[in-house]
Amino acid sequence: MRARLPDSSGLIQREGISIGYEVFGEGEPTVLFLPTWTIVHSRVWKFQVPYLSRRFRVITYDGPGNGLSDRVTDPERFSVESEANDALAVLDECDVEQAVVVGYSDGGRFACQLAHTHPDRVAGLVLIAPNLGLGKPRPERQGIKDNFFKPYPDQPRGWQKYNAMYWRDHYEDFVGFFMSELFSEPHTTKQWEDAVGWGLETEPEVLIAEIQHPRDPDWEGVVSGLQCPILLIHGTDDRILSHAVSVEAARIAGAHLLSLVGSGHGPQLKDPVRVNLAIREFIESVAA
Repeated sequence: MRARLPDSSGLIQREGISIGYEVFGEGEPTVLFLPTWTIVHSRVWKFQVPYLSRRFRVITYDGPGNGLSDRVTDPERFSVESEANDALAVLDECDVEQAVVVGYSDGGRFACQLAHTHPDRVAGLVLIAPNLGLGKPRPERQGIKDNFFKPYPDQPRGWQKYNAMYWRDHYEDFVGFFMSELFSEPHTTKQWEDAVGWGLETEPEVLIAEIQHPRDPDWEGVVSGLQCPILLIHGTDDRILSHAVSVEAARIAGAHLLSLVGSGHGPQLKDPVRVNLAIREFIESVAA
C-alpha cells in the first residue's frame, strides 16, 4: 500500500531509454527527488512524498535500471552527466522552470552536477549522505573496487561480497548484506525488508554496468562553485559513506550540515520526521 498515489505519471524517452516519473500535489516551489544507486528506486522517498506533497508539488522518477525505467547495461548511460540530463528532461517534461532538488547518496552527485551545469534550474539543494568522493572512504571499504572484477574468496565476508562475480552467483545474498550495512540502526527490520525487495527488482548486470560509469568530475571544484543554498543531512553512524564526507562538503560549500546522531545511511527512511521537517524548513527558506 502507498500512503499517497501520484496525481499524474508518465514516461519520457531520452537516448532511447524510457524514464518513468510521478507527480504529486500542487504548490510552489516544485521539489524534485532524484534517483540514487540503482540497487533501489524512487520508493526510497516513500516517507517524504506524502508529507511534502501536502504543501508543494513533488516529482520523483526512476533512473535507468530500476523501478519504472528501462533496464540498462551501458556504462555510459550511468555517467553523472547523463544522470543530470535525465533530471533536466524530467523538469522539462513537467514544465518546471526551477526546483528545489533533493539527492541521496549517489543522487547527491547527480544533484550537484545538475546545479553546476544548469544553475538557473536549481533553486536549492538538499544532499542526504551524498557520495561526493570527499575525504577517505571508511576503512572496511578501502580498495573494494580494486578487487571488483577479480575472483572472490571461497567464503567471502563483508565487503568482499562487493564483487561482480559474486553478484552474478549470489545476488540476493549481496543485496541482503548491503541493506544490513545501510540500515545500521536497531529495529530496522521493515526498512531492510523493503529495501531488499527493491534491490531484487533489478539485476546484477545493471549494477555491474553502473559501477563502470565514466570517471566523475572534481567534486571539490564542483561543490565550491555552487551558487544556490545547500542543506546537508548525514547520519553519524553511516557505514556506507562516512559522516566526514558531508562535514567536508559543508566546509567547502559554506552550507549548513544537519548531523543525525546514531543514524545510518538511510535517515530519510529511518528518521523521516526529522528529515521531513528539515527539508520543509529549507524549502520554505528558499521560497522566501
